[in-house]
Amino acid sequence: VQLQASGGGLVQAGDSLRLSCAASGHTFNDYAMGWFRQRPEKEREFVAAISYNNRSTYYRDSVKGRFNISRDNAKKTVYLQMNSLKPEDTAIYYCAVDRRRYYRGFTYYLSSSYNYWGQGTQVTVSS
Repeated sequence: VQLQASGGGLVQAGDSLRLSCAASGHTFNDYAMGWFRQRPEKEREFVAAISYNNRSTYYRDSVKGRFNISRDNAKKTVYLQMNSLKPEDTAIYYCAVDRRRYYRGFTYYLSSSYNYWGQGTQVTVSS
């Protein structure tokens, strides 16, 4: 399984960015996808997840209402639209594949739920 994340960059507070993560090597439609981030000097943290069937999305509280996760199963790509960016959103963002096929539970926020990770894309938000 390979994940290629892109779309990061340097923006000002209040701007928007859209991250993309193109997947290959697995049956994309059968697995949930997640986005995590690692801020400077912080541990990796959950940002958002989307169920395999596109019916459910999950977000950490600090990004609710600003970030939107979506997926295009035909393109095998998951997106993270980030609006109203804040300096505290500065981080390396990683996409990941859930290890559980057809999972419909509630533990998407755990990094241990994922077994494949992309290389990360840097997002820097200046004040």
